[in-house]
Amino acid sequence: MPGRRRKNPDHPSATGPGTQPAESLLPADFELADLYGAHGSEDDEDADDQPVLVPPVRLLPEGELAAQAAAVPLLARAVRLARWAAPTRPVDELGDLLPADQVAAARHLGLAPAEGNVPEDSVLEALRIWSLASDLELVVPAHDAEGNRVAGPSQELAPVEAGDAEAVLELWLSAAEVVTELAAEIEPLDSEPDAGEQADEDRAEELLSQYEEVQAEAAELLDEALQVLYEATAFAQPGQETVPLGVLAALLVVPDGEEPDEEMLGDITDVMVALDPMLSDLEEIGLLEYQPIDPELFEEAEEEIEGEAEAAEARAAVSPEADDAEAARFGLVKLTPLGQYGIRQWLLDKGYDAPLIGEYATGDAAALLQGIAEAVNVLPEQEIQVWLVGREPVGAARELLEAARGNDPVAPLRRMLAQLAIGELGAAVEPAVREVLDDRELGGAARALLLSQGASDVPEPDRPMVLWTTVDTYAGQLLDLGGDAELERELIARMPVADDPAGFFGELWRVEHPYTAQVLETIGELHPDKRVAKEARKAAFKARSRN
Repeated sequence: MPGRRRKNPDHPSATGPGTQPAESLLPADFELADLYGAHGSEDDEDADDQPVLVPPVRLLPEGELAAQAAAVPLLARAVRLARWAAPTRPVDELGDLLPADQVAAARHLGLAPAEGNVPEDSVLEALRIWSLASDLELVVPAHDAEGNRVAGPSQELAPVEAGDAEAVLELWLSAAEVVTELAAEIEPLDSEPDAGEQADEDRAEELLSQYEEVQAEAAELLDEALQVLYEATAFAQPGQETVPLGVLAALLVVPDGEEPDEEMLGDITDVMVALDPMLSDLEEIGLLEYQPIDPELFEEAEEEIEGEAEAAEARAAVSPEADDAEAARFGLVKLTPLGQYGIRQWLLDKGYDAPLIGEYATGDAAALLQGIAEAVNVLPEQEIQVWLVGREPVGAARELLEAARGNDPVAPLRRMLAQLAIGELGAAVEPAVREVLDDRELGGAARALLLSQGASDVPEPDRPMVLWTTVDTYAGQLLDLGGDAELERELIARMPVADDPAGFFGELWRVEHPYTAQVLETIGELHPDKRVAKEARKAAFKARSRN
């Protein structure tokens, strides 16, 4: 069967005709690593060939994102300074403002009073903003009539000032990239004095090599932290998007399914300390909200033995028993809607599949069900809820039922998804569901839906419909589990096989369904009862022979 991505052994379609559907399990009910296992197993020979999947997210409308981006103080000041430069301002050979205009720029930005002395820090801040405006090409270098170096506003400035959403977001994204790159930069190591000129050159090369290596490691750490934060935020309930820094660090350090040992606790502390200043820098561009590590924690640690202090800090930082106030001392980070937008763009640029919720809900029912069924990376319930908004229930139910028909490879999964969607519409759709009670493909699921909604006078299905629906239901579930042997084993173990497996499978192998043989083979391979498994294998052989 084709590979799948969701692990829903308790999906409503797992119930047989005439039974109540079980509570459905959606991707948010599972561990992130189980759903989107980017790390893979160490003993999986093809782990490096597996695609890294990131969860779908819901973004704010473009206009709202653009308004938030335009309101970021750092970006707003860069735009303001670029307009101030009109028509041009003299600059030096590096493109920096000359001293007189440095002071004027600081005053213009409100970093210094209109009169009197201008603090050096204010001038440096104005130069930093001018540098950002230059990096973003809001101001561009040129030469005046006398051949002197000057810089003035570029054509990029006008649409941004006019509030063009696309231009504003593109500018913010570029600014976020600049700030993120700078955040990962560290202060270079001081060179140590060496004897002789050649020794000094060798030492300088060594230090440069070390600096570049540490720089690359810092950039990689920040990149991984932002992606993990993006993934965690995708599943967060409203109001629960904040992640303790210790938890974020633990996700980066501790292998899936393991408890941190003493060495890992030390590494968690190191990662927290390394991320702390970088995340603080990213807050300035509006990519995230960040409460840094309480500086007093470092002072407290100095009073203890260093190794023991690090381990104690890490335990406290990742402890689920820590109260909010205690956890906040170790740092809190929350991805903003702008940050979610920005990281998704970066993931797309790197070639990742980073879908949006609702991508499959823009067409008719056939496009919805087929899109979800074939997608590698999707939250079915979210897509269905988006599609149902504003639709008339009975008409939507009829459309879903019609789209569920077929005997193609993903048809069982489409029927399972249609049942889930129709269940969201409530009892109002009973007339549409009753219309298909005699349909071989849909009758079993229709009965399950009616019973789940408390309907009365639901006729019992005939034996052929029971058997066909049994095969179809398990085929849909197995497609949905995507080859996960453990979950498939749990599903098969719960299969209600009669006391007479030979008689039951003697009927089942005769069912005209594309997946009859594969369902029987899976039962034969995974059922814990040897007698049941043997009869299933015999039936599978007969089904194969018939075809």
